[in-house]
Amino acid sequence: MKAYAEDLAYIHDAGFTGFVRKAAPGLLLLLRQSGIRRGLVVDAGCGSGVWARELTDRGYGVLGLDISAPMIRLARRRAPRASFRVESFFSAQLPACDAVTAIGECVNYAFDPHTGHQGLVRFFRKVHRALRPGGIFVFDIVEPAVMAAGEAQRKFFEGPDWAILLELSENRQQTLLTRRIVSYRRLGRLYRRSGEIHRVHLYPVARLLTELTHTGFEPHLLDGYGRFQFAPAHAGFVARKPA
Repeated sequence: MKAYAEDLAYIHDAGFTGFVRKAAPGLLLLLRQSGIRRGLVVDAGCGSGVWARELTDRGYGVLGLDISAPMIRLARRRAPRASFRVESFFSAQLPACDAVTAIGECVNYAFDPHTGHQGLVRFFRKVHRALRPGGIFVFDIVEPAVMAAGEAQRKFFEGPDWAILLELSENRQQTLLTRRIVSYRRLGRLYRRSGEIHRVHLYPVARLLTELTHTGFEPHLLDGYGRFQFAPAHAGFVARKPA
């Protein structure tokens, strides 16, 4: 699968960063409430660097990881004081840090062969090892039954110089959501067409709470980041490594 190639990375940055922008105030509050007012935050699935820029503007150090090279190019321009690597966070080595965030259902994506339930559990363990005592792991997910059974959905989005056709289908037996994306981006007087297929694992909340506890975290379920509330079939977690 392609993972946000050049045109889709551009379109995502231009039209689909609202989630992280709305989440940022609540995320910053979670850090402060946990006593984390400085130090290193690992931004797993950093995308085009919107959250990384929020963090560096407030004095945090940031390491951003993303499997998409075009996304990392955008992130380096937006957040020049952060460090970035083109790498899947599922397979990356994580440095000692004070917080790890994975915002915008990043842990659900199946771009890396190390994903899936067992891959996610291994990632939990890696995050726990990297966090300093008292550090937190904040992330959000898509749950099963995000769509009506047996139905495909088609959606259309557009901006001043781009358009997207999106088809969604859910396989409940495999707990897998498929997003078929056809994008059009204007270059000069013409539009360039490209396509990507994104597959997304769907995880039940109760099972992840159990896995986080077994890993050694103290997890708590979130229904939003501060005043920003999640859509149905979405959930968030803040998991603390005991001091």
